Amino acid sequence: MNFRKASGAFVAAGLVFAISASAPAAGEEQTVEGYVLDSACAFVKNLKKPVSRGCAVACAQAGSALVILADDGTIYWPISGTVPARGQNARLMKYAGARVMANGKVLERGGSRAILIEKIEPMPEKK
Repeated sequence: MNFRKASGAFVAAGLVFAISASAPAAGEEQTVEGYVLDSACAFVKNLKKPVSRGCAVACAQAGSALVILADDGTIYWPISGTVPARGQNARLMKYAGARVMANGKVLERGGSRAILIEKIEPMPEKK
């Protein structure tokens, strides 16, 4: 192997290591704290918390997926671990607009994060 090929391999290995070191391991159990709100408002309106419970419920009923917006601004997409997958809105509807603590496996791909929720419970709203 010549020097150019060897140095290219080392650079590629370094990039893979740097990317994987900064991301949570696939399927790592984590606890996420944040607000349940509809995905459109999380992106379009750049909200830090829902406008109201009624607003989050109305958007979810209209078809917008509910997500968890963590305190650090990370958006977690609740997903099922089944194939075919099942939407999680029915499970999350009672928490729409509320602050929650969700525990489960967190997966990351291409900058997006998803959570396979094992346990979820309401938390007092931050002031």
